[in-house]
Amino acid sequence: MLFLPELSVLLSGLIFFFVSLSRPNSQTIRNLSIGLAAVVLCITATSFSQNGSLFFDSYRIDLFSQLFKLLIAAATLAVLVFSGQTPGIKEDVRAEYYLFLFMGVLGLMMLVSSVELLSIFIALELSSFAVYIMVPMRKTASNAVFQMESGIKYLLFGVMSTAFMLFGMSYLFGLTGSTYLDEIATSLSFLFNQPAALIGMLMVLFGFFYKLAIFPFHFWVPDVYEGAANETTAFIAAVPKIAATALLVRLISMVSAEGQVIVNILLVCSIGSMFYGNLSALVQKDIKRMLGFSGISHAGFVLFGLLTFGTAGYATSLYYIMGYVAMNLACFLVICTVAAQGDNLQIEDLTGLHKRSPFLAITLATGLFALAGIPPFVGFTGKFMLLVNAFKQGYTIPVILAAINTAIAIYYYLSVVRVAYCSDPEKDMSRINQPWLSKAAATILLITIIVMGVMPGQFLKLASAAVSTLLP
Repeated sequence: MLFLPELSVLLSGLIFFFVSLSRPNSQTIRNLSIGLAAVVLCITATSFSQNGSLFFDSYRIDLFSQLFKLLIAAATLAVLVFSGQTPGIKEDVRAEYYLFLFMGVLGLMMLVSSVELLSIFIALELSSFAVYIMVPMRKTASNAVFQMESGIKYLLFGVMSTAFMLFGMSYLFGLTGSTYLDEIATSLSFLFNQPAALIGMLMVLFGFFYKLAIFPFHFWVPDVYEGAANETTAFIAAVPKIAATALLVRLISMVSAEGQVIVNILLVCSIGSMFYGNLSALVQKDIKRMLGFSGISHAGFVLFGLLTFGTAGYATSLYYIMGYVAMNLACFLVICTVAAQGDNLQIEDLTGLHKRSPFLAITLATGLFALAGIPPFVGFTGKFMLLVNAFKQGYTIPVILAAINTAIAIYYYLSVVRVAYCSDPEKDMSRINQPWLSKAAATILLITIIVMGVMPGQFLKLASAAVSTLLP
């Protein structure tokens, strides 16, 4: 059945709706969430090879969409596994929290299969509003009183970006007479000399720039990352970016290199994201804020790969976002485990982590080394291939600027590793007990980061096959 992965997620959300009518304990809710997420992952994996279309051809199931659905399901399960009993979420709304989380996952899965403007809009809103509600559900703590402000900022900025995107969609429909991406792409090749076509396409792209936190649509990131609960931030930092990348590839593949104005804007946004994210991350004390600004710079690298307008560039961007999700989740696993009470974690709180929990220290170091682009991890391989592809297309100066940003990033990533390994813990710091499920998740993430970096061939081949379903 073509819609089976989405139905399984919807059913999971409905189960938590009925669970929310009673008041089960946190352990029951946690076990149920992990079990349902594992079932969703298995169903999505068994549906991987399906092909077809639904809803009057506005919903396409192919290798491209199924690959991203599998990534979304796997990343969601990973977040649920290392979140524990969600200590950062209010106890009386934990069932509702998982209800909205699964509804957000449903919207993201629908988003990667949507090939029509209205279906894209509906899926985007379903995924967005679910996450908007999850942010204020954080439990108030002594050093975490900004969740309401973060939720309001996230909502207002999100509504604004949606308005831009919807306005751009109206331009595209008015110019082409269709809401289907394939028909719009055919018409746009003759319309790029018209300002209205450029404005419409850019406004639609800006909506997804917001989801991916690309400069200058990044302004929500640091406050939302800091104000949301650790587990919510882990979800926001990884899962929605998978779907946003999928839709960006779909949209930019419609443009091709003919729209030079769009190419220039993509280039400016890419380089701007790298510099702004890395320079801002240098001065951060809160590790979630640092990873937030870091995410802005990595979004610039993802966009950098799309500038080549070819299968190799698109495939490398997909490969990079897969690696980024694994790297980011490894870091957030450490954050959620060390901050066992759900408090925000300062970088100095990681002092002496190698003695308090050697395995967590290894996990953190591996994730940060990979994010910094140090070999042999996936971050190095992904950045190297992105820069090589861009250099072959003649983007010499942008490649040099991207390499400079990689050097900047190394400083603040290794500063965190230095705190974890080169400082002794205070006397009152006890050892950290890591649950076996969290250890299993960390092991899988570490293996993924290393294997993707050392043997990228199969992953790139899969990404290329997925991208080839989009291109004529």
